Amino acid sequence: MSAALALGPVYKSWDRFHAATHVEHIATVDQYNAMTQLADALVDDGAMDQAHARHSLFMLVSDLIHAYDQRHYPTSQVTGAALVRFLMDQHQLRQADLPEVGPQSVVSEILSGRRELTLTHIRALAKRFNLNPAAFL
Repeated sequence: MSAALALGPVYKSWDRFHAATHVEHIATVDQYNAMTQLADALVDDGAMDQAHARHSLFMLVSDLIHAYDQRHYPTSQVTGAALVRFLMDQHQLRQADLPEVGPQSVVSEILSGRRELTLTHIRALAKRFNLNPAAFL
C-alpha cells in the first residue's frame, strides 16, 4: 500500500475536522481571532484540565496561538536588573530600600550592570514582590 493511499482516511478526517473547527496554521488576524475564540470556548468547557477529554485540542490551539504571538509580537528578554529597576519605580523605592539585596552600593552596582543578582538576592526579591524567581533570570 502506498503512502498516499494510507493517508486517505487521514485526509477525510482532517477535512471534516478542519471544516468544523477551522484549526490550522495561523497566518492572519482573522484566523488568530477565530483560534482565540475557540480557545476561550474550550476553557469555558473545562478543557484546561488535563483530565478533560478535549485537553489535547485545547493545548494544540494554544500552541498555534503562542506560535503566532511569538512571530508577530516577539518579547525582548528582560534582565534581572531591569526588573529590579521596574519594581523600584512601581513601589517608589530607593536603592537603600532593598535590604534583600544589600547596601545601596550593591544595589547600585546591580542596576548599572557591574554586578549580577545572586541566587540569594533573587529568592529574597521574589518573596518580597510575590514573583516567580525565574522572572529575574
